[in-house]
Amino acid sequence: MRNEQNYQGKDPQMWQLAQRRASFKGHFTTYLIMSIFFWLLWYFAGSRTYGNGVPWPVWPMLGWGIGVALHYLGAYGNGRQNNVGKEYEKLMNERNQTSKL
Repeated sequence: MRNEQNYQGKDPQMWQLAQRRASFKGHFTTYLIMSIFFWLLWYFAGSRTYGNGVPWPVWPMLGWGIGVALHYLGAYGNGRQNNVGKEYEKLMNERNQTSKL
């Protein structure tokens, strides 16, 4: 209900898009901060001095990074919605041109 009060008088689709983008920015900021924390923890815990394998912070960054990438696609679009809008405009222009003839 709180969200409905926030966008009264505003375009609901644009408001929803703005919310998704703001949510993504918060998620990405958290991802960056936690990634830095993981690497510092790895470095100062002495893990860098033993083992020749992949450092453990790579794994949470990889898994979480996939989630961040999907969140990005949801917030900034994968092009599908833009393509639908462009196709709609194209069809409307064709329709208007044929009606003028």
